[in-house]
Amino acid sequence: MTDSTPSFSWRSIILPAYLPTFIFSFGEGALIPVIPVVATERGASLAIAGLIASMLMVGELVGDLPAGWLVARIGERNAMIGAAMLAVTGALIAVVSPTALALGIGVFLLGLATSVFGLARHAFLTSYVPARVRARALSTLGGVFRGGWAVGPFAAAAIIAWSGSPELVVWVLVAACFAVVIVLLLLPDPERTFGAARIVRSASVGALTEGEAEADAASHGVFRAIAANRAVLARVGTGVGFLGAVRASRTVILPLWAVSIGMQADTASLVIGIAAAIDFGLFYVSGQVMDRFGRLWGAIPGLIGLGAGHILLAFTHDVSDNDVWFVVVAVLFGIANGLTSGVLLTLGADLAPKGNPAPFLSAFRTIGHAGHAVAPLLISAITSVASIMAASAAVGVLGFAGAAILWRYVPRYVPRRPRDTHD
Repeated sequence: MTDSTPSFSWRSIILPAYLPTFIFSFGEGALIPVIPVVATERGASLAIAGLIASMLMVGELVGDLPAGWLVARIGERNAMIGAAMLAVTGALIAVVSPTALALGIGVFLLGLATSVFGLARHAFLTSYVPARVRARALSTLGGVFRGGWAVGPFAAAAIIAWSGSPELVVWVLVAACFAVVIVLLLLPDPERTFGAARIVRSASVGALTEGEAEADAASHGVFRAIAANRAVLARVGTGVGFLGAVRASRTVILPLWAVSIGMQADTASLVIGIAAAIDFGLFYVSGQVMDRFGRLWGAIPGLIGLGAGHILLAFTHDVSDNDVWFVVVAVLFGIANGLTSGVLLTLGADLAPKGNPAPFLSAFRTIGHAGHAVAPLLISAITSVASIMAASAAVGVLGFAGAAILWRYVPRYVPRRPRDTHD
């Protein structure tokens, strides 16, 4: 049967999908670098300041499963508006009560809001973007988040230079969240705009098979989605968890490594900044590669590169030119992580039921975020009982293990070119 529905247009998703995401991540990106500074100004020790900063990731992890239920129940736009207001609430708590505890609560609420916001955009693109461009659309989403996080700190730096007060940066987040709400209310609701097309397309394809109908019914609750998809979550999810761990590790290990080899802080910051720019510059390339050659072409080289970089660090800590090796590994991390841009989002979209993806995606994202949250703890634990070299080597092994798991199981669950009833 011929599909009479309009073909997919990138222009149709740029404003509803990417603009609110950039604004939200811009506000968040402005606040994240100053959290430890504000915490120490409020009397927190260095360890407590680190714990407060980690509340962002803890909030994301805790919020992943409830976010799936919420998005499925009230819709993507309403969920994002609620997430923006939750972030504002957290910011106001941190401002009104000038204590380290209040700051920690505020950062935790921001993490919850980030989880809901990210899942809503992920679910939208999963449902309405055709499979032939899915990886590009989702890697672009990841790139937009990274772009906001990259630009936000410059706004924070300007405000601090002007006012001398890091706490004023909190108002950047508040302003960004209100801007997100305004944009969401003024723009047409994408669920309504694209929903009609999805209904027509579904009708043109015909009735679901018995297996598809069972999977769709099971997806309507988060825990039912977990039960129905426990095999793929345990197998592909484990590889994704390892990916989350090695990606998070690089952001912790590089600053620690620079300190341990005696590199100047400004030099280390410059090197890490260059690596981040390389990482950001590859987000669309990653999507192009995955759409053209398959998902493993982004995931496997990225995991191998991240794993190899960690192991290379472990063997170059005490050599005479360890600063040169630091630069080499930082650039390798930038390239490898850039190649994995959108991998978690795209695999989740490939595996999720298209009619109601949020419950499955919440479980899938929880696994990835769990790996992300555990990595800093793993590095800290191994470093305390052994050395930072041992910690880096251990994470490198996780990278290779993750590559092996995804190589084994992704072809079983995700065809090279995923079938999409939208096309």
